[in-house]
Amino acid sequence: MLRTVTILLAAAFIGLVGGGLTFLCTRSAAGAVLVGLTVVGASVLGLKRRPRHPGVAGTGGCA
Repeated sequence: MLRTVTILLAAAFIGLVGGGLTFLCTRSAAGAVLVGLTVVGASVLGLKRRPRHPGVAGTGGCA
């Protein structure tokens, strides 16, 4: 559960940064929200994926 909370908080922070920078550049609130939500979704998928190390037990590699 701690891993899930950490991933969601990190993704929310990354989304806020992306949306904030978009708003500062374009002055469009709708565009900033769209970019922020897109970045949050992509961040969750990227942060949720576990690295695969071949030969290391418990990570899905071929040991």
